[in-house]
Amino acid sequence: MSLSALNAISPVDGRYRSKTQNLAPYFSEEALIKYRVQVEIEYFIALCNIPLPQLENFDASLYDDLRAIYQDFSTNDARAIKDIEKTTNHDVKAVEYFIKEKFDKLRISEYKEFIHFGLTSQDINNTAVPLSIKEALNDVYTVHLVEVLDKLKELAEEWADIPMLARTHGQPASPTRLGKEMQVFITRIEQQIIHINHIPNAAKFGGATGNYNAHKIAYPAIDWKAFGTQFVESTLGLHHSFPTTQIEHYDHMAALFDGLKRINTILIDLNRDIWTYVAMDYFKQKIKEGEVGSSAMPHKVNPIDFENSEGNLGIANAIFEHLSGKLPISRLQRDLTDSTVLRNVGVPFGHTIIGLQSTLKGLNKLLLNEEQFANDLENNWAVVAEAIQNILRREGYPKPYEALKGLTRTNEKITKHSIANFIDTLEISEEIKQELKQITPSNYTGI
Repeated sequence: MSLSALNAISPVDGRYRSKTQNLAPYFSEEALIKYRVQVEIEYFIALCNIPLPQLENFDASLYDDLRAIYQDFSTNDARAIKDIEKTTNHDVKAVEYFIKEKFDKLRISEYKEFIHFGLTSQDINNTAVPLSIKEALNDVYTVHLVEVLDKLKELAEEWADIPMLARTHGQPASPTRLGKEMQVFITRIEQQIIHINHIPNAAKFGGATGNYNAHKIAYPAIDWKAFGTQFVESTLGLHHSFPTTQIEHYDHMAALFDGLKRINTILIDLNRDIWTYVAMDYFKQKIKEGEVGSSAMPHKVNPIDFENSEGNLGIANAIFEHLSGKLPISRLQRDLTDSTVLRNVGVPFGHTIIGLQSTLKGLNKLLLNEEQFANDLENNWAVVAEAIQNILRREGYPKPYEALKGLTRTNEKITKHSIANFIDTLEISEEIKQELKQITPSNYTGI
């Protein structure tokens, strides 16, 4: 572990750095600066393509050189912008000055006052941040989530025919199949993916208070609303929010965070169920040579991956909850609270990625203990009472529920033999008795 990781305040950048470093190109300070530079450069090129009268002679062959400013962006470039910020005390203005210096080096200084023309800093921040979120979702988050889904699908198929005693309220209930119980989580997650895929990656772009005031006063003949929509949607690949105040209203971003939170909640539910199955001895866990389960009890192999995931997903959800509740609220045309809050967007993504990796690691360590599944079913013959009751209802038998209740709610253990003896006392045909005797906890598993 590097010295910087050892000295990090947040475990996302410390203990778990190796698990979250693939998010750095999207959510680090350097990444935010790079996205800002990208938006500024693409905005200037878009102005050239209107074209504004003062830019109509700009040499289009220089577009590649301009784009190289952000495509080849380096840590040294980020440091240079942070050095400028020490003087400006304004992060976006520092980006503007940095690009102007690049224009000087390209010997196109006469055009540099059209960098950031008519814009406010939020036109840059409220496009850069949703762009980073969109790309992080596609490039990192979805990859890890699909890995977990694929593993669950593999296990659901592998365990499709494993009968299992279900438990409702913690008590034995109608049997199920282990593969089906995994499929429940697969379907829940896939439904939420559909929801978040329909949420626009929205961006604000419209000047100091969202009305293109500076743009319109300088060039009243241009349809700036159409320009802004074209720029945000075609060039940046985002959804243009309009009208807005000085800032994005964040309603769509809040919906996204709520959706991500729901997926995390489903995964927490999965983690707790698997943890419980391990505690019930339904699963053993693969042992890694040299690994220690407990500092005091050498026999233990703890379900730590599911516990780690649960904890990290819980922290992620707490932050997603604050983001979705706070960001859509801003006093009048804007206050600054969204700015400091947005700088934490990468944190819940980091904890989520840690959680996804931990769940996947835990799932890969599971070893099925089929003997325990069978023992649990064999020790709970009372669960076939529901099946017997409903066949008796079908046959018009009087008060079948009450008859089974009398059998099953005693302190005596219900066994295969006591069920068979009970069936023999029923005033039904021999054919129906044989049908009832074919029911076992292992085959009474439904669809």
